[in-house]
Amino acid sequence: MLNLRAFQFLMLGLLASFTPSVWASGDSVNLTNNIIGFISIGIFCFAYVLVMLEEKIHMRKSKPVLVAAGIIWALIGYYYATHGMSELTHEAFRHNLLEFAELMLFLLVAMTYINAMDERGLFDALRIWMVRRGFSFRTLFWITGFLAFFISPIADNLTTALLMCAVVMKVAEGDKRFINLSCINIVVAANAGGAFSPFGDITTLMVWQAGKVEFMEFFSLFIPSVVNYVVPAFVMSLYIKNQRPEAVREEFELKRGARRILGLFLLTVATAVAGHTFLHLPPVMGMMAGLGYLQFFGYFLKVTHHRCIARVTRRAEGLTEEERLERFGNVVPFDVFSKVSRAEWDTLLFFYGIVMCVGGLGFMGYLALMSEALYGGWSATNANVFLGIVSALIDNIPVMFAVLSMDPQMSHGQWLLITLTAGVGGSLLSIGSAAGVALMGQARGYYTFFGHLKWTPIIALGYVASVLCHLWINASHF
Repeated sequence: MLNLRAFQFLMLGLLASFTPSVWASGDSVNLTNNIIGFISIGIFCFAYVLVMLEEKIHMRKSKPVLVAAGIIWALIGYYYATHGMSELTHEAFRHNLLEFAELMLFLLVAMTYINAMDERGLFDALRIWMVRRGFSFRTLFWITGFLAFFISPIADNLTTALLMCAVVMKVAEGDKRFINLSCINIVVAANAGGAFSPFGDITTLMVWQAGKVEFMEFFSLFIPSVVNYVVPAFVMSLYIKNQRPEAVREEFELKRGARRILGLFLLTVATAVAGHTFLHLPPVMGMMAGLGYLQFFGYFLKVTHHRCIARVTRRAEGLTEEERLERFGNVVPFDVFSKVSRAEWDTLLFFYGIVMCVGGLGFMGYLALMSEALYGGWSATNANVFLGIVSALIDNIPVMFAVLSMDPQMSHGQWLLITLTAGVGGSLLSIGSAAGVALMGQARGYYTFFGHLKWTPIIALGYVASVLCHLWINASHF
């Protein structure tokens, strides 16, 4: 059971979720001891409990937080309206909405590209290549781990984890022990890999957009991230039998334009980075320009589709019916907006609800209260390490938004530290990151909460080692 102090910090962690600005300052009124503040806390906590029970009650996580956000801001609006200060709530709401809009548009473009690459078969091609190679279980364990580590900084840790899990499930079908260990390994690797890149996780993206860490400075966390992954992976690999599974034969061919879409995604990332670094524009500008790249390429695929069909028809002469179908199956029309529609809208709406909920709570003064409790009473190092552990219980996204909201006076090394701990702390439990939660569903019955929990002490060794490594090799940043 949690003691009272731990429970208080957990509740503060729940409260301090999103929006990278503290509105409980200036002309706003401190409502932390007002009945409206108490009601708002209760509403938010109840909504967050429903979010955590999503898998049990089968209710989309966006629903409770959207309603909670509306009620919280209605309560704030009522208080300020009755005291003749309505313009303050209007400006506060607009500010929080702008912060969400930047994040949403950035994520929407990234999701669209990931969906486009998935639909064109890039991820399936990688999976099938690995399956056909006939690696041993131990080799497969390390390959899927390192691929998860190096792919997640470019794509995202969730997509990467799902891809690597599909490989493991295909090769080791029925081997519960190996699948469980491999899934743990993939979750740790994907989270660690996402910690040293602005595109690896939403938390690093937020830190970059807030201007706390420059793009190239994230790579200072590369070695600590490697340590965070390698330490538990080495120990777990000792428990894997070095036997070879049966090779699985499966044929696959990329759809038209797959490689060029990957190139456009890398160009989009480069545009966002260059615009932010050299022109000091928000990264979302470059990402939206990148969506335009994809739209133009989609138009090119559309107007040249009939010529491609004719070319494939000529080449298909003399082939069997099955071979004809396979060739024509790779010439599939491309629709950009169908990829936009496949974005995880429930997640985006969930972000809106949380941003507005905690934006309201911050406007009331609760984020300032948490800042004083953590960074006022503890050293920055202890607070940042603790928040990384909290992210295993709650989620690293709310934790990082909490820190950005409080905006404590910290050295550059401390901002890198909280980026690292919030990114990798979620690996301590299967419910601590989106990758872990997703894999519990994909590998249901093989990868479980308690299966992961047994290895938590080993994962914690990697967590501690990565923190110590950062404090050592990046000492000049403190």
